[in-house]
Amino acid sequence: MGSVKSKEENTSGGVPSTGSDINYCPENCCGGEEPPAGAKLTTTPPFPVPQAPPPDPPRAAPPPVPAGSRFRGGSGAVPAQRPRPPGAPGVPRARWRRPALCRRCGRAAGPWGLRRAPLPLPPLRRRAHEQARRARGAAGLLAAQCERGLFQEVFPAQSAEEQLPALLEPGRPPLAAYCGFDPTADSLHVGHLLPVMALLHFQRAGHDVIAVVGGATARLGDPSGRERAREPLPAGQVRAQARALRAGLERLFGNHRELFWEPGAGRLGSAALLDNARWLGREPLLRFLGGAGGRLRMGTLLSRQSCQARLRSAEGMSLAEFLYPALQAYDFLHLHRHHGCRIQLGGHDQMGNIMSGYELVTKMTGAEVFGITVPLITSTTGDKLGKTAGNAVWLNREKTSPFELYQFFVRQQDNVVEKYLKLFTFLPLEEIAHIMEMHAKEPEKWGPQKRLAAEVTKLVHGREGLESAKRCTKALYYSSVEALEEMSDQELQELFRQATSAELLLEPGMTVLDLCHRANAIPDGPSGYRKITDGGVSINGNRVTNPETVLILGQHILKNGVSLLRVGKKNYYMIKWLQL
Repeated sequence: MGSVKSKEENTSGGVPSTGSDINYCPENCCGGEEPPAGAKLTTTPPFPVPQAPPPDPPRAAPPPVPAGSRFRGGSGAVPAQRPRPPGAPGVPRARWRRPALCRRCGRAAGPWGLRRAPLPLPPLRRRAHEQARRARGAAGLLAAQCERGLFQEVFPAQSAEEQLPALLEPGRPPLAAYCGFDPTADSLHVGHLLPVMALLHFQRAGHDVIAVVGGATARLGDPSGRERAREPLPAGQVRAQARALRAGLERLFGNHRELFWEPGAGRLGSAALLDNARWLGREPLLRFLGGAGGRLRMGTLLSRQSCQARLRSAEGMSLAEFLYPALQAYDFLHLHRHHGCRIQLGGHDQMGNIMSGYELVTKMTGAEVFGITVPLITSTTGDKLGKTAGNAVWLNREKTSPFELYQFFVRQQDNVVEKYLKLFTFLPLEEIAHIMEMHAKEPEKWGPQKRLAAEVTKLVHGREGLESAKRCTKALYYSSVEALEEMSDQELQELFRQATSAELLLEPGMTVLDLCHRANAIPDGPSGYRKITDGGVSINGNRVTNPETVLILGQHILKNGVSLLRVGKKNYYMIKWLQL
């Protein structure tokens, strides 16, 4: 199952292997057979690790120097040292052994063969730092994004380590990369932002990107990370949600091109938006099973962690869900054939599906393709942000306003804000380091959080969305009358979604007590009267304690014909005045 190595290739200076030289995957990770008795379980990592040689043993005291020697004032020949045998401590090894990887899954055996070692980024980050030191001004895409932490895992590890950095270096012909988004809802959410950021970084490096809306795969439902099957979606609902996702993706790419890209900065790669219903909906079942289905191995699909967890569950796993990785793999094959796509991007939980796509493309075309995963965004409790967990922060203004999105990032804690600045923004690392230095001196200003919120809100909602979020922030948290007067009806409704709305006609001599009664904000009688005198009522952020105060234009009624009435701490009433 692994790469075969002859004894002559072992030049590391260690003890030659005995018995079988075939390296088996100790966890049967790709669905292959169990290793036979006496087979060697590899413990080499999936990359040549430059380790320091062990220290020399303590040396004995040197013999006395004879008279006439050069040392200690004498003259003569230098005494020869006793040569150490090859492989003794202190002798550097010639070169390190190549990694032994499973030919099916591309993963290396874990320590002592007890667990499968993941494919973490430290080796690629080390390579990134080396490249950055050699050419800081023209660092490659892979090196830069590994340094930012956006690229978490690259597959297959060995060929990616050897080929991908060179393919992505500046000056090379552009590659094509894609990422898929299933329309299980009518909006993208914050969890989708990192795959979009990965596409945008590829585009900024001059490569072409493809965003695929899963109009076909959404009808099956991705089983990755789910304990039970998704509710089936009607075809009409999927089509409507696919149109909404395409509009959201177009807005993100458009805002990036308009607000974050300098025209003279070089070539900005092309961006295409496709729907896999265009090819999967037309693919005959028998042709699909005879073509792609004949290349994918059952053992490999069954060995995936998501599949194993569902098969062990009480509900089990449907055939439709089991075939989901095959359909996503076919997406990769179709895009490779028709658009020259060689890189698939996805969240870290998509690695199993990416591996299936790699297997299908390499078997049917013989081309070398790659997969890259990005981190998953989680809540403070460790839950993945998304629709399933019920904690989604949407990128559609109708579901999450620019103010709410802005406040989501402003509220991030200090222990994650630097990481989020690297992941969610295009700010240079030097500028991020400076922002964090200033934050250490003045933490009460929340500088990194505000900059993070501004950059993300501008990317998602544009410059006007950012200005709207700032106006709402001033009006709500700083009681700014000027900000309230500048707010549109849409912004007021977004800011006070739970507020009771009322339309009133201003009459001569109307008092604060009259306003509260007509808005049904206070009870009738003495209790309502005391509510005002005790300071429990404010209008436009100013507390009112005299119930008989007459309403005044410009003070109680703003220039935009609106009054914001608050009773208590959380009860808001939006008053729209008629015929002013």
